Amino acid sequence: MKVNKESMLVYAITDRHWTGEKTLEQQVDEVLKNGATFLQIREKNMPHDELVKEAVLIKEIAKKYNVPVVIDDDIYAVIESGVDGVHIGQKDMDYIEARKLLGDDKIIGMTAPSVELAKKAEKLGADYIGAGAVFNTSTKKDTRPLELSTLKEICSSISIPVVAIGGIDHSNVRKLKGTDIDGVAVISALFGADDPGEATRELVSIMKDVVK
Repeated sequence: MKVNKESMLVYAITDRHWTGEKTLEQQVDEVLKNGATFLQIREKNMPHDELVKEAVLIKEIAKKYNVPVVIDDDIYAVIESGVDGVHIGQKDMDYIEARKLLGDDKIIGMTAPSVELAKKAEKLGADYIGAGAVFNTSTKKDTRPLELSTLKEICSSISIPVVAIGGIDHSNVRKLKGTDIDGVAVISALFGADDPGEATRELVSIMKDVVK
């Protein structure tokens, strides 16, 4: 399964920290059922074997909604679980090595917080990039917000899909209109909501306007 710009509209990223009384699988089902178009499993503190088991369960949920699933960073969990691909950051595995291990059919997304890195990612063969952090975020405390003018320049410099990431929620997402992004990647805005399904529906509606 490969990606297109439409599949980036609402890019959901998991975090067990927000599950509360529900299981991660229940939350994922709610989010995908209500319109999220892409899913990344990002569970930094989950042991590898447990991550593989979780990914197998989530893959089956996503299949119902025809939504691509990638795992953050762990190439071997991708191979063992059979999900659609991986997302790698600048400090994670080298793209060439990742592609060699995964083959041409798997999705590889890359983090690219600058025009130069975005162009490099596209040249290497990345399927999409994540650009940010566009706002202050508690997920990555050591990052400075990316200027929206730089975000727009990134989008105009490459032809692969661009998803904005970092500190995005329902209150600030409209500020990204006019940057030419294809979508937004969010964690707490969906998984931290009292009603993840309703939060997803609302964000999908807003994003259809943002990307016009």
